[in-house]
Amino acid sequence: MLIRLATTKDIPALMNLVRRVVPLMREVGNLQWDENYPNAEVFAHDIELRELWVAEVEDGSLAGVAALTTDQEPEYAQAGWDVNEEAVVVHRLAVDPTYRGMGVAGALMQQAEVVATERGIAVLRVDTNTQNDATQRLFPKLGYTFAGEITLGFRPGLRFLCYEKRLPGK
Repeated sequence: MLIRLATTKDIPALMNLVRRVVPLMREVGNLQWDENYPNAEVFAHDIELRELWVAEVEDGSLAGVAALTTDQEPEYAQAGWDVNEEAVVVHRLAVDPTYRGMGVAGALMQQAEVVATERGIAVLRVDTNTQNDATQRLFPKLGYTFAGEITLGFRPGLRFLCYEKRLPGK
């Protein structure tokens, strides 16, 4: 598996991945994503900023995606975080159902650590919908600690769990 920056050529495959993931999210009550988000424009913006990473398997298929940004929502302060402290934040993490259980999400989360180290940033942060059991199991396994539960203004009615990891020696 190759972890690489996404290009605009990846957008159709990314939209296909979203179309495959959203129904599975909805089945378990996870309403974080829908038919409108994330969309091609969101991915194109991430690509333009060189913040969108994909996991590509040997046949060239995209197994997963993650936006690795420094964008923190103001509501992160609800979890006790100083949103002015620089952090690499993982957004839009998804794994194609065909490749679940193969370490794709872990590899993308590892790329977040690489990006943080390259930029001299000591803190990694991520939020996940309270209905996303898979990420709630994954993040602690990767050394992330639970920081609190928040709401996000742009996703009314949903609750999110925040996790943080501090890199050693930083």
